[in-house]
Amino acid sequence: MAVKIRLNRMGAKKNPFYRIVVADSRAPRDGRFIEIVGNYDVTKEPAVVNIDEEKVIDWMSKGAQPTDTVKSLLSKKGIMARFAETKKANK
Repeated sequence: MAVKIRLNRMGAKKNPFYRIVVADSRAPRDGRFIEIVGNYDVTKEPAVVNIDEEKVIDWMSKGAQPTDTVKSLLSKKGIMARFAETKKANK
């Protein structure tokens, strides 16, 4: 089973709000997911991003792949660098 960390669109029409979720890659975008690991609100200025770092790093160490958009959000928060450090330390 391929697991992805991706965005799940919520909110009303023309008022998007996203959850960052861990989901099976075959599940629909707004469908079934395994766990919510954060949220992303683009309607605020600047955009608000809340991420549970421990859960994300745990899922990535288990093999979950973030999508391009989520990867850029994680990089801005410094989580990708922290994941690389923990990966390097475990070798």
